[in-house]
Amino acid sequence: MSLASLQASVQRNEEGIDLALKILAQRFGERFSTSAAVREQHGHTTTWLPNQAPDGVVFARSTEEVADVVQVCAQHKVPIIPFGTGSSLEGHVNAPAGGISVDVSQMNRVLQVNAEDLDCVVQAGVTRTQLNEYLRDTGLFFPIDPGADASLGGMAATRASGTNAVRYGTMKDVVLALTVVTADGRIVRTGGRAKKTAAGYDLTRLMVGSEGTLGIITEVTLRLYGIPEAVSGGVCPFPDLDSACNAVITTIQSGLPVARIELLDANQIRACNAYSKLDLQETPTLFLEFHGTEAGVREQSEIFGEIARDSGGGEFVWATKAEDRTRLWKARHDAYWAALGLRPGCKGVSTDVCVPISRLAECIGETYKDVEANGLLAPLVGHVGDGNFHVLVLVDVDNPQEIAKTEAFIERLNWRAIEMGGTCTGEHGVGQGKMKYLAREHGAGLDMMAAIKKALDPDNILNPGKIVRLD
Repeated sequence: MSLASLQASVQRNEEGIDLALKILAQRFGERFSTSAAVREQHGHTTTWLPNQAPDGVVFARSTEEVADVVQVCAQHKVPIIPFGTGSSLEGHVNAPAGGISVDVSQMNRVLQVNAEDLDCVVQAGVTRTQLNEYLRDTGLFFPIDPGADASLGGMAATRASGTNAVRYGTMKDVVLALTVVTADGRIVRTGGRAKKTAAGYDLTRLMVGSEGTLGIITEVTLRLYGIPEAVSGGVCPFPDLDSACNAVITTIQSGLPVARIELLDANQIRACNAYSKLDLQETPTLFLEFHGTEAGVREQSEIFGEIARDSGGGEFVWATKAEDRTRLWKARHDAYWAALGLRPGCKGVSTDVCVPISRLAECIGETYKDVEANGLLAPLVGHVGDGNFHVLVLVDVDNPQEIAKTEAFIERLNWRAIEMGGTCTGEHGVGQGKMKYLAREHGAGLDMMAAIKKALDPDNILNPGKIVRLD
């Protein structure tokens, strides 16, 4: 993907940026940086999208400080790019027109835990791991688990998902309210702690998934869950991807309340064996987990074992010990880094799509044929219980033919998912990398998105060049 294509929709305001840099440097002192290393760290570096660094980075510590930064930038029409941990995958934190990165990592306080109401309030820089460690003695936990130890503000902004989504949903299901700084520097509270409301427009859902283009999230009110009495899980090998997908489809359609059901193809299992020191059979494999009572999880595991056998699967090997389950899921979360070892020196291009569960086997089957026909090395993993899967293409970025072949494959994958009634992204978000697919997926709805963006951010300073193009 060329740098020029990412810059096409935004213009740099040199004079305004120079003025904002001077004001912010005076106002924030040591918590403002223009060093090349810090700026580059706040551009996109996770995959092959070119790094577009901001002109300066502010390390904010409160909602009021974020509002202060936004007011300065709004006055001088300078772009503002929110930054949590930088783990997003589609160029969300790039600065195609320069500007100011607002780093919220120091906004890392858990503000309230309301155990009786099963909710909490956190600053945007709190990570999911930090929150669950804080909650450990309360009997509660936060279930959304995208793999990376992402900030909760960033997870809300990208509508993140993860391995538990099949049971607990995505960020749109667990965010009750937000504190947001708007494009003119106002501080807005989008909701309360009530479990439901019919009072006006749902501003919370509007902001969840807006990727910093409509406002900067500074506080998040989240739904929590009780830690289950019992957890069981394990792995089940299959002779081919089609058999594994059919087992998933049957499991979901039967109403079995599985908490996690993840698919790893043979290449990914080979990578995980080497990287995480596992000894799994190198064949398509499902990782599963069940939550509930002791009797409930035992029954669920036995029912799944029957489904797996009927679909041609091998023995479902239980991992009842917590340390064994932790080892398996650590390996699953390290799948990206493990896969890079399959082709040292190459970049990993991670892309995801999501389709209706009834089309899952067909979509994965056609995708795998596409991979093989084009001679690509592209391990496949997926949160397949909700029809979401990821392909990590390993690319020699110094080889123009490989780059072209990979871009064409990713494009076909996205069109395939959309044509099957799915989406170009189940959880990675749009950012820069998926913008070109939205017109086909949303039709006239994309014009409505652009109208909302223009209404809430008329000067296009909030994370410009992402999701929608404003010409």
